[in-house]
Amino acid sequence: MKGLDYRWVAALDAVIANGSFEKAADTLFITQSAVSQRIKQLEKLVAQPVLIRENPPQPTAIGRKLLGLHQRVQLLEQELIPELMPDGQSSAVTVPIATNADSLATWLLPALTPLMQAQALELSLIVDDEVRSLNRIRSGEAVVAISTEAHPLHGCVAQYLGEMKYLCVSTPDFKDRFFPNGMNAEAVSKAPAVVFDRLDDMHTLFVSERFNLPTVGWRSHMVRSSEAFVNMAKLGVAYCLIPKLQIERELASGELIDLCPDDGVSRHLYWHHFATESGVLAQMTNACLSYARRVLPQ
Repeated sequence: MKGLDYRWVAALDAVIANGSFEKAADTLFITQSAVSQRIKQLEKLVAQPVLIRENPPQPTAIGRKLLGLHQRVQLLEQELIPELMPDGQSSAVTVPIATNADSLATWLLPALTPLMQAQALELSLIVDDEVRSLNRIRSGEAVVAISTEAHPLHGCVAQYLGEMKYLCVSTPDFKDRFFPNGMNAEAVSKAPAVVFDRLDDMHTLFVSERFNLPTVGWRSHMVRSSEAFVNMAKLGVAYCLIPKLQIERELASGELIDLCPDDGVSRHLYWHHFATESGVLAQMTNACLSYARRVLPQ
């Protein structure tokens, strides 16, 4: 974009990050008037508002794209500048990653541990459903996303990670109480389940396809935590779909049992990132692809 001054975009970033023009000015060590002037120059360039002036300010659609551009430029600077310095000293690169909760609870952190231990990487994790996570790259909030979408965005690459297998599980006591004669439509409509949020369609599709139940009307807890899914199942208060990778010990001990043997749910995961990766970002991608392909079925 010809004529773009990144100080203007940095001002926009500071306003959004700090929630006000005043705090943005303190962060940038300039006056509040200067922050406002830089935002106005940016809006003059793109001929439209870049933020909604409410409390706190929110970016517009073009504002989110500019913030995403600023984020990618900062990442490139973090990687390049140490190579230009005489002492070659480098600092950790902060990478915003949009991840589904189940990957975060199972394989993602172990995959990135070596880079974090080497102090080469600092994470900014955005947890969202794997069906919606790609929107975080579209909005500029993330530069990497774990998604079920196989097709990459423009300028990005989508690489296959593997298959996340989910089993429908409960404690033996829960099964005896709610499913003494096995799972059927009547029993499933009365047994409490666990779903991630109102937009989570995995369990809805599971009961709809197997038991011909409507998308509403059956009992469910809403819990935005993969670890809490496991805990609620182990406490015997609900049944739920949980990644097999997350509960191998509980299955082996019999603490949890598979309610529908050979009839689970699978999600194929892809690692989306910008095509022009290098340095720590490329190392991060290689580490995640390598680790995920070892632990997830291919």
